[in-house]
Amino acid sequence: MPTNFDERAATWDEDPSRVERAQAATAAIRAAVPLGGAMRVLEYGAGTGLVSQLLAGEVGHLTLADTSGGMRAVMAGKIADGALPSETRIWALDLATDPVPDDRFDLLVTVMTLHHIRDLQPVLEGFATMLSPGGHLCVVDLEAEDGSFHDNDPDFEGHDGLGRGDLTRRLEAAGFDDVRFARCHEITKNGGVYPLFLATCRRP
Repeated sequence: MPTNFDERAATWDEDPSRVERAQAATAAIRAAVPLGGAMRVLEYGAGTGLVSQLLAGEVGHLTLADTSGGMRAVMAGKIADGALPSETRIWALDLATDPVPDDRFDLLVTVMTLHHIRDLQPVLEGFATMLSPGGHLCVVDLEAEDGSFHDNDPDFEGHDGLGRGDLTRRLEAAGFDDVRFARCHEITKNGGVYPLFLATCRRP
């Protein structure tokens, strides 16, 4: 994952387009998955926790995971000032290299994170392990693109978006079923328009 997220964390929420993206992602998740006050939620690659902030009043206990220390510091500040619930947990977790935690969740959300991860399979398998039977995974990410989205990021080593067919195969290989896709937002950047999808699936 790029290290420059640490440098960008403090001002991340000042970009209205990022707030709008989090709102669109949350609305799509809300429409696709039944939420409830007892639901245990993990947001993976949570950034500053914008999506979790928007979900907080509709779900139960929140756990936010991110590899960036700068992003985790912003999350901690939000807990301190009440923008996130006081019992929210913050994890430094990288499922590409770290052991899978023993905790179990009813909903796992990840927004604009997977296309940054070179080796997706251990991460998806970790998601499946961490979800309780019947739990849902919601992935919001870039549709497959021509590589121009990250033209200005020389450190980028991930995927040029994610193809729906390939991601479906990966999710099913990790143990998920009932994979569904919907378009949920778009990003205007570098003179282009880049659509985002919401993929939902279940752990049987």
